[in-house]
Amino acid sequence: MKMLTRRIVLLIGLVLLIDANVAMAAPDPAFDAATAAVTVTVDEIIEWHAANFATIAIANITNRGDTPSASQSLVLYTNCDLDITATNTTAAQLIERVTSNDTLVTEYKLEYDGDGDPDTGGATVDWAEYDDFLVVPSAVTHVTLDGAVNVTLSARASNATGTLADAGNYTATQTLTATF
Repeated sequence: MKMLTRRIVLLIGLVLLIDANVAMAAPDPAFDAATAAVTVTVDEIIEWHAANFATIAIANITNRGDTPSASQSLVLYTNCDLDITATNTTAAQLIERVTSNDTLVTEYKLEYDGDGDPDTGGATVDWAEYDDFLVVPSAVTHVTLDGAVNVTLSARASNATGTLADAGNYTATQTLTATF
């Protein structure tokens, strides 16, 4: 009987030992981990804050030699270097379109709140007549972590040398296009 008891105790011990080894070797599913790689591509983006600049309302010309000007700004969001061009057609020229089709000397200027180092922006484009404005595109340099540039468009009106324009309301539409 002693021998039988010893065999039973030995068998129980062996079963417990095997069970413990199996339990230790098996992974605990509550602590199992898996990884996932996540990727995304950000395309080059150029986006104006609004569809249009606010109206650039130039003060009245009250004397033959007046050259009034006015400006408006619009934010351009970008994550890349880009060029800005302008419309150089008569659409950008100030014309009295109701009765006479008379024209004014129409000039534009472009400025940025940054110069490309250390802020996104570019060099000021000085006054040029509508048909010469941005014939060479204005380069805007993007600076990492500065994804916006304030673009200021100025317009100036005057009478042509030796002339006086007809009385009336003169209008023009200048279009700036940003491309990368």
